[in-house]
Amino acid sequence: MDSGFHIKLQIAGRFYPLIIDRKDEEKVRKAARVINEKVGQYQQRYRDKDGQDFLAMAAFQFVLKLIELEEQSNETPLITAISEITEELEEFMQNN
Repeated sequence: MDSGFHIKLQIAGRFYPLIIDRKDEEKVRKAARVINEKVGQYQQRYRDKDGQDFLAMAAFQFVLKLIELEEQSNETPLITAISEITEELEEFMQNN
């Protein structure tokens, strides 16, 4: 039985041991890299804050972007397009 793949990620100067599926390694490491880049940007911009502030600001920005993306995945335009196509097909079937 596979117990998972052990990795150690460094995020904002701390190490975190994780057990992941090997197939997810690239995605997990990329996520840590993106977090570290964002934290680094905040560190350069706000030198008087501590690591917790940088992590909180990065987390806020990522969650805000997630919420925006969730709102964009509104299915209304798709449903409208399907309804229009259905009406056109029904009209075509009645006329032919």
